[in-house]
Amino acid sequence: MGIASHGNPLGKAAPLVLAALLASSQPAGAQIDYRNLEDDRPALIEDAYAIERHAFELLAPWRYGRERQGGSTHAFVPEIEYGILRNAQVGLKFPIAGARTPDGRDWGLSGVKLFGLYNFNTESRSLPAFAVRADATFPVGSLAGEGTRVTVKGIATRSWGRNRLHLNGAYTLGRDRPLGAAEAAHKWWYGVAGDHTLFRQSILVVAEVYALRSITAEPVEVNASLGLRRQITPYIVVDVGVARRLRDAGPDYEITFGVSRAFAVAGLMGMGR
Repeated sequence: MGIASHGNPLGKAAPLVLAALLASSQPAGAQIDYRNLEDDRPALIEDAYAIERHAFELLAPWRYGRERQGGSTHAFVPEIEYGILRNAQVGLKFPIAGARTPDGRDWGLSGVKLFGLYNFNTESRSLPAFAVRADATFPVGSLAGEGTRVTVKGIATRSWGRNRLHLNGAYTLGRDRPLGAAEAAHKWWYGVAGDHTLFRQSILVVAEVYALRSITAEPVEVNASLGLRRQITPYIVVDVGVARRLRDAGPDYEITFGVSRAFAVAGLMGMGR
């Protein structure tokens, strides 16, 4: 199902559209959203907490990856999240990829992802916070791969003052299929991350290491990344990060940059006036 191809303006126009939405939406009020560690923002690993009930958040991350063999991929992944229940959120992602081919760079939609996360418990003296997340990836777009894929993830978070430790593990059900160019549903992965909060600067610093296998026939990758999230206004957060392979398989390097903005339902409806 082709949505975009080489030379299509979708890939170039999408960042401008998301920037306009981010600028025009109304704030949802003061928050410390920079501590909400989301997947790929800027680390692969996320924390076990959902966004607040009835809160909306619009995210616009960009990632560039360079492979050891010389290939490279741009990925722009607009996303919207909604706190549907107390301790539960749902969301949609529309990854747009720019993959290098022998004929140049091919831009296209790399699937559509629907996900939900539920936090079973907050931390106690004896137990960490624990959540389960499920993602359904649909093969929509010219760079989406083949077949619908369902991924289940377990998430745990433990805090010690300004420091937190996170454990994630994910597995994709079903047989192997060709993957999308961006936001691929890997066969399995697991990893650990630690973060530290600098409250006076509204900054979260995070480091992680993780292992993954994209499909059964591919070698296992072991990668590490560093990143930070900074809250620049009560409702806007920016993040930056860099990742590197620790073995022969994996990205030579990846860099990421993202921005997110919380907004209210009334503010979203007012955009059309």
